[in-house]
Amino acid sequence: MMKITSHSTRFGFCSLIPVALLVALVVMAFTLVTPVSSTQAQETFVFTAIPDEDESRLRERFDKVAGYLSQHLGVTVKYVPVKSYAAAVTAFRNDQVQLAWFGGLSGVRARALVDGSEAIAQGFEDQAFVTYFIAHASTGLKPSAAFPMDIAGKIFTFGSKGSTSGRLMPEFHIRENLGKSPDDAFARVGFSGNHSKTIQLVQSGAYQVGAVNFAVWDNELKAGKIDPDKVSIIWKTPPYPDYQWSIRGDVDARWGAGFKARVTEVLLNLKDDDLLASFPRKSFIPASNADYQPIVDVAKAIKLID
Repeated sequence: MMKITSHSTRFGFCSLIPVALLVALVVMAFTLVTPVSSTQAQETFVFTAIPDEDESRLRERFDKVAGYLSQHLGVTVKYVPVKSYAAAVTAFRNDQVQLAWFGGLSGVRARALVDGSEAIAQGFEDQAFVTYFIAHASTGLKPSAAFPMDIAGKIFTFGSKGSTSGRLMPEFHIRENLGKSPDDAFARVGFSGNHSKTIQLVQSGAYQVGAVNFAVWDNELKAGKIDPDKVSIIWKTPPYPDYQWSIRGDVDARWGAGFKARVTEVLLNLKDDDLLASFPRKSFIPASNADYQPIVDVAKAIKLID
């Protein structure tokens, strides 16, 4: 009878286990007792933006922002588009996104729903934003330093129902100057959904007058999408605070201490001229929730928030 060698006796049960299986068991055991590093477990940081203009332009702009943030934060960052201003607020509230490029009103609404959330940066121009009232050439309305009282009785379009520059501030000035609600002041009132569409509707003559974000107007004009013979600016509002980056209050707990400060710093240090031009903004500057108290006050005055 063949004698079992001392080699098999020395290794006992292990000699009967294939090497590959043995290695797998060792790795599994190591994994069970070794915590996964924060880098390995790190989730994707997601942001969105209010859909204030043409969707393709938004996608181009914010995909670039996602790349910039990923590079400088050292985490995976993803831009997720939404279909409406209300959807942007809901996504922020439900933690589907942790950062958002909001307008003044949408930011106020979103931060009120998420404890600890903050406005952290705004465009240089957002300190003193304005709305343009624009009119089709057929109205005969001309530029004026005073509120254009002759818009009464016309067919008027706002932008989105949740827009600061396309609805909140123009409605406030309409009520203040005409002494009536928009429904009572105009022959018909519409909501285009975004600023680019507002310009198109007034330029086509489908609406006689509209209210539009000045930055989108300037961008569309530069892009050759506005015919000055068909549509023109007739009045601009006094300045007010508008767009801002808002971040949820729980990001430090999820991405590590100081993450909110890092996001803020990265946004404030955004110097890429092409990326800034797509907003369009000269630069980003610090912002705080207190900067948007005027928006809260106006929204309460015309009962858009409680």
